[in-house]
Amino acid sequence: MNLTVTQLLRDRALADPEGVALIVQGSAPLTYGQWEARSTELANGLVGRGVVGGDRVGLVFGNGDWTDYAVAFLGVLKAGAAAVPLSDRLAPGDLRFMLGHCGAVGAVHAEGLDVPVEGWTATPEILTNPEADMSPRGNTAGETSYEKADPGPGDLAQILYTSGTTGRPKGVAATHANLAYGCGGRRRPFAHSRHLVHAFPVGTNAGQMMLINALDAHPAVVTLPRFTPGRFAALIESYRAGTVFLVPAMAIELLNAGVAERHDLSSVLLLGSAAAPLPSAVAEALTGAFPKATITNYYTSTEAAPAQTVMMFDPERPGSVGRAVAGGRIRIATPEGEPLAQGETGEVWMRSPAASRSYYGDPGSGTFRDGWVRMGDLGYLDPDGYLYLVDRESDVVKSGAYKVSTLHVEEAVFGHPAVVEAAAFGVPHPVLGTVVAVAVVVREPLAAEELRVFLSGRLAPQELPAHVVTVAALPRNTGGKVDKRALREALVPGTAPVPDTDPFSGVSAAPGAVEEAPA
Repeated sequence: MNLTVTQLLRDRALADPEGVALIVQGSAPLTYGQWEARSTELANGLVGRGVVGGDRVGLVFGNGDWTDYAVAFLGVLKAGAAAVPLSDRLAPGDLRFMLGHCGAVGAVHAEGLDVPVEGWTATPEILTNPEADMSPRGNTAGETSYEKADPGPGDLAQILYTSGTTGRPKGVAATHANLAYGCGGRRRPFAHSRHLVHAFPVGTNAGQMMLINALDAHPAVVTLPRFTPGRFAALIESYRAGTVFLVPAMAIELLNAGVAERHDLSSVLLLGSAAAPLPSAVAEALTGAFPKATITNYYTSTEAAPAQTVMMFDPERPGSVGRAVAGGRIRIATPEGEPLAQGETGEVWMRSPAASRSYYGDPGSGTFRDGWVRMGDLGYLDPDGYLYLVDRESDVVKSGAYKVSTLHVEEAVFGHPAVVEAAAFGVPHPVLGTVVAVAVVVREPLAAEELRVFLSGRLAPQELPAHVVTVAALPRNTGGKVDKRALREALVPGTAPVPDTDPFSGVSAAPGAVEEAPA
């Protein structure tokens, strides 16, 4: 069944106009009827600006603006255009690049933002105000005789920019059929819940999944303007949420803050983690904090969605990210796409059951091939079809004659009771080419040599970290993923230690916190 995102909202509003779709903590709930009416008003405002089918329109909002963002997203689609979701936390240079790269004709944004776009800018309030000066392209203010293009399943609906942790961000284009795949059925997802709580940011693939859930899933989707462990736990408790979604960094913060001791989290039956692998030690600890929940890890990418693997935490398979679900497929192959035998390590390829995504403006990219997507990860499949990730292809440390998995190193480091978070990465070495470095966030002082002694029985000699740095927090991008480029740039052998203030995202370390292995 090929649907459009606009049809999903229209059908839901007709069936349940008073049903609550979205709640942002501290704001009034958004019902399906209100969502339909307000997005139609905004679409009229966009058409009044001269927006036509096929145009691209930037959407720049913060996490406290989820309601306005949801209205604007559907308004853009109703105008026949494609939405370009962007976080208000992006640097002006990144915003300018992304809006210019996709050729955005304008941008809808939250109040008070200065958006660097070559075109018009407007807030949702202005676009839904019939008295406002529309200043459309080629039209005069006040005209209302515009015709909106009703989008079809194959029309472009969204361009979502990748996080850019390994290079220049790329715009991933998705059609209506891709976004609406699997939606519109009689049995709505997460039927066990009245409320689904998440804290995913605007402008991320995980955030877009929650937007589609607000359109199609059974529970009302609840979020908050700013994540803190206490606020998030209180939100779960107050709404008696049956479903919760987060990223591993949030899970670690919840556990470290001991929120289960102060809040009743027993309503949660499903806790889903996305955006990055969930360390097994963290997953196991979550089973104690959320006593009735099934802890589930979701593995996908902005390029591959809606293809994904799902893994319900199993102590017998602590390192697996699960098996392909819902019609998707997975294989391990060479860079040329030749399948490898079971148990062999190679590139992870995924195939979506829906219309494939693509890079906007880059149809010749090697990432997409014959309906398959190269994930950029290395991994292998066990006899039962469970996927195990070895590492990001770009993160593998080539040390001398060895290839070291940073994921394997991180898993071992997480096992130390003093470690709260860890990130392993490669740094240059004059003889070996590259060696392993580890940045750790700790709950109590931890000497580098003490950590190496702990790891000596868990890691091979070439896997032991040559450099250990204690930081106040790991640098992360707007999607919650660790920015290893920032760590690598902050720690280079032969240069000064990690500075007290890191320009990327607040990586900090006390003087002398960087320790190297003996020569």
